[in-house]
Order: sequence, then C-alpha cells, then structure tokens
Amino acid sequence: MEVVNWKGIVESLLFAAGDEGLSIKQISQVLEIEEAYAGEILLQLTEDYETDQNRGITVVQFAGHYQLATKKENSTYLKKLVESPTTTTLSQAALETLAIIAYKQPITRAEIEEIRGVKTERPIHTLVGKVLIKEVGRAEGTGRAILYGTTKEFLDYFGLRSIEELPPLPEKVDEEYIQEEADLFFEKFQETLDP
Repeated sequence: MEVVNWKGIVESLLFAAGDEGLSIKQISQVLEIEEAYAGEILLQLTEDYETDQNRGITVVQFAGHYQLATKKENSTYLKKLVESPTTTTLSQAALETLAIIAYKQPITRAEIEEIRGVKTERPIHTLVGKVLIKEVGRAEGTGRAILYGTTKEFLDYFGLRSIEELPPLPEKVDEEYIQEEADLFFEKFQETLDP
C-alpha cells in the first residue's frame, strides 16, 4: 500500500493558494478524501508548526479558509524587512495594482487580475507588506474573496487627506493619454518611496 504524505500535499496547496486560502471542502475535493480527514490533516499540520520552534510559519483560519502565515513572534524582524530602505522600491506590477485598488476599492484580487490581464498575487503581497493596502472586508457569494482597499499610509505617501483627493479619471479613454498619465503617476509614486 502506498503511503501518501498528506501533510506535505496540504502544505503545498496552502502555499499555492496564497492569501485567498482554502476551505476544508476545497482541500478534500482536491485530495479526493472525506472532509473530516482533511480537517484532521490540517489540525496535524497546524500542531507540527506550533510545536516546532524552528518553524517560522503556521496555519491560520479566517472565515472558514485556511492559509499559511508567519508566526507572531517573528513580527519584529518582518517589520524591519518592510521598513528597510533596500525594500522601498515597487515594481511596475505593484504600482499598477496599487493604482487599480486606489480607484476601484473595495476590489477583489480576481477583479484586479481582470483589469490588468495578469496574475496579481505577488504585487498584492508586496503592497500588503508595505502597508499600502489592506483587507477591508469579504465579497458576498461563493468563496468570500478578500476585498482590498488603500490605507492611511497610502494617503500619507501621496500627501492626500482622503481618497477623494485622487485626480479624476478621464471621461474619454485615449490610450496615449493613459500611458502618459500612468507614467507620471508611477514616476511621482517612485519619488515618494525613494530616499
């Protein structure tokens, strides 16, 4: 009989799911096992993380979804990483994602990806890590996707008192104008992040 490393598989699934997380039902469907057994595997995996002091991550549950997260006792070091001058620059993808969230908030990752046309998991992680965006709620319907919005730190970076002070989007869409405005937005934003 073949021995299956269920905990390792669940760990991989949770890592791949990122901040969206997975429900026990989703895990049981992927593994083709009973939900009760999937719950036992999750419990064992969580206990492994909690009892091993050499591990820096753990399993957390939010609204019926499980995800991997860093342990609270490492928060001091994570804060130093986020505040480090070498980590202040944002990629083009992160800047585009931030602009979409600023104008369309609250918005889900799927909606952002639909606008950008590419995956946005990494840019969202970066922006959350830099406290420029945060979870502002959950969408109604299946899966209860995370809704993202900007933070006070976002407003501080741009010298805004409120989100209403963002420049209005043009009525008529002109591709050349959009590119010029996007370049200006990204240039100004980069200036605020660079020392």
